[in-house]
Amino acid sequence: QVQVQESGPGLVKPSQTLSLTCTVSGGSITANYYAWSWIRQPPGKGLEWMGVITYDGNTYYNPSLNSRTSISRDTSKNQFSLQLSSVTPEDTAVYYCASGAGGYDYWGQGTQVTVSS
Repeated sequence: QVQVQESGPGLVKPSQTLSLTCTVSGGSITANYYAWSWIRQPPGKGLEWMGVITYDGNTYYNPSLNSRTSISRDTSKNQFSLQLSSVTPEDTAVYYCASGAGGYDYWGQGTQVTVSS
């Protein structure tokens, strides 16, 4: 059973870069056809897909985030990471990593990130 777990700072200052890591267990991030996504939910709003890195290393991003998003992976650690630059208080949200082969079968518990000075 694949498990994913988010980690990173809970507080980020405006204009800084938010960095989160998702650690994967029970499966490999290079397993065929799996995709590894970052999704967030601002307070009082719905889920927003931020981007994905596929099993073969391709990345795709939500264009609404204005190129502030970068997703990378470390296959030696079986982890993938999110960087969101130039954050504002509007980036305050619960951030999730999620994965599946054709859907979101596995979710982390989410991590709260607050953008505040």
